[in-house]
Amino acid sequence: MAVLKKNKKSHLEKNMFLDEPVDIQRYDELKYPQLDKITDKQLGFFWRPEEVDISKDKKDFDGLTEHEKHILTSNLKRQILLDSVQGRAPNLAFLPIVSLPELENWIETWSFSETIHSKSYTHIIRNIYPDPGKVFDGILDIKEMSECADSIGGYYDDLITCNRGPTNKMDHKRAIWMAMMSANALEGVRFYVSFACSWAFAELKKMEGNAKIIKFIARDENVHLASTTTILKLLQKEDKDFAKIAKEMEPKAIKLYVEVIEQEKAWADFLFKDGSMIGLNAKLLSDYVEWIGCKRMRAIG
Repeated sequence: MAVLKKNKKSHLEKNMFLDEPVDIQRYDELKYPQLDKITDKQLGFFWRPEEVDISKDKKDFDGLTEHEKHILTSNLKRQILLDSVQGRAPNLAFLPIVSLPELENWIETWSFSETIHSKSYTHIIRNIYPDPGKVFDGILDIKEMSECADSIGGYYDDLITCNRGPTNKMDHKRAIWMAMMSANALEGVRFYVSFACSWAFAELKKMEGNAKIIKFIARDENVHLASTTTILKLLQKEDKDFAKIAKEMEPKAIKLYVEVIEQEKAWADFLFKDGSMIGLNAKLLSDYVEWIGCKRMRAIG
């Protein structure tokens, strides 16, 4: 495919995916201005982890119990793994088949913001560990983490395979639908056990620098969640095939979400296997995940 290929069709008449590729990056007239607003919102939130003072966190971390260190470090490892997927997957899976300039711009912005999150975890770990490499090495060997990454990556991999073709167009659209559904679940549910633990530490006046960074990350994830929710709704409106696929694939989408919720509950059990922390335990986190999971599912119908 050429980097720049002149289109015969107006960008205002094209579908979001699998139409003629984007030629001119123009934003004077947009088919979906709501996607441009989401991009502007994300850019307005731009931040860097180095802006946050985390100097006190080293002393706080040294004073944690062993099971509290397990909770904090395990969450950081898992967030690193999730964002290692999400920092590249939107570009790899969605960009090759995108057809609208405002959607192309959003996907680029989305992936970029995820890389800031990955840099943030390195910033935190460098501060509290004398040898950060020991934290990063072996992340993929932890069963509870690698299974989660496989679950997310599978839907992206299916779409990437379809993009390389040849493939049936309806199967290609089904792959788009499930990859976007998986992204919605990731952005809306998968991080929230980790987030809740970080905020619980801050409530105890511990690891407050870490919690501030996680607050920025959660703010970004809410924008990403809004984007995937918006795209799922627009797909059904613009293309009758996607309206049909939404109904056809509903049992599979529900199964995806239930699996995400169950994996998060299992992650809470893993975190608290050696002990809980003041104000938080595995049961509270499981209830929270069920509540937030149901909320996300309702938002996408």
